[in-house]
Amino acid sequence: MSAEGLLNPPRVPAETLRRQIVNVLTSWGMLGKTAEIAAEVMVETDLRGVDSHGINMLRQYDETFRRGALNVKAETKVLRERATTALLDADRGLGHPVSVQAMNMAIEKARENDVGIVCVLNSHHFGAAGYYAELAAKAGMIGIVTTSTRGISMVPTLGTQPVLGTNPFAMAAPAGKYPPLVLDFATTVAAVNKVRVKLLRELELPEGWVNDGDGRVITNPAEAIAIFDRRSYGGLNPVGGAGEDLGGHKGYGLAVFSHILSGAMPGASFSPMRVKNPDPSKPDNLGHFFQAINPAAFRPLDDYAKDIEVVIETLKAVTPADPEKPVLVPGEPEYVSRVDRIANGVPVNENLRKLIRTIAKAAAVPYLLDNH
Repeated sequence: MSAEGLLNPPRVPAETLRRQIVNVLTSWGMLGKTAEIAAEVMVETDLRGVDSHGINMLRQYDETFRRGALNVKAETKVLRERATTALLDADRGLGHPVSVQAMNMAIEKARENDVGIVCVLNSHHFGAAGYYAELAAKAGMIGIVTTSTRGISMVPTLGTQPVLGTNPFAMAAPAGKYPPLVLDFATTVAAVNKVRVKLLRELELPEGWVNDGDGRVITNPAEAIAIFDRRSYGGLNPVGGAGEDLGGHKGYGLAVFSHILSGAMPGASFSPMRVKNPDPSKPDNLGHFFQAINPAAFRPLDDYAKDIEVVIETLKAVTPADPEKPVLVPGEPEYVSRVDRIANGVPVNENLRKLIRTIAKAAAVPYLLDNH
């Protein structure tokens, strides 16, 4: 593929991406309403520039469906519920619909009781954690989200073998007259799917993302993915890097507590144990954690909003190191990307187009991206 096509790929309207995703999911037998929710989360993620978790994820979902692990007709069940908490069973379904339901439940509980926590088990990948945290912020709540993961990719500090996933955290807060503040990060230096995006774009990995277990830095994304698939030696570094000097133990520790909240607490699987079962049709049994906190429990909302506005304005007033790159606040890069991509479309390079074309053909639905 040409360098121009890699660096400046053609744009596709968000609505086209949404229709492509819905067509594929419904062809598998997913109910239209459920497919629409999943597509909404995926496309919104692409609009925000998080290309690793948007339509790119159809590759993983197709693989999960083809091996018989995904229940496309899932019906969420409430296993336990109290005034401020609930536990949901996702019935082996795709994670997006149950996650929207879970965060909305947490928000309603927070309206009534100032805090709401809803956990999910028996789920699959749910996309970008920040989407669900922002649902809380849009409702006037502070949102906190984390999830267990299917893959084993993080090498713990002082170790050589991967035992944890990317175990992301997301937090969002209403910000008065400004858009919500949204922080969404993997507890590894980068997510596995960001490595896959680098491969699709034929780009090298930054040094510090992946090591081979012997301390050698890996910059070839194909070599990195082979290491992830091997799952026995080497992998992604935790946030902070491979060693203790730059705080790698902090990212590692966050990943452990992510699993405590979203895996151990609801009773979802722990990936190093799950992968020992050779049955490919065995569901991923991922767990998710959703919390909503009502700031009005502590002070008048107007006072809270004024303080958040001062925080934002103080941060934005910091003199930048590069005059062309002003200081940003959490969620701002995604907001800027969304404005641009709503107007101009989502960039989709030829390698990703080929992947989606193959998935659409296997699903016996029209491939819609060639017209753009």
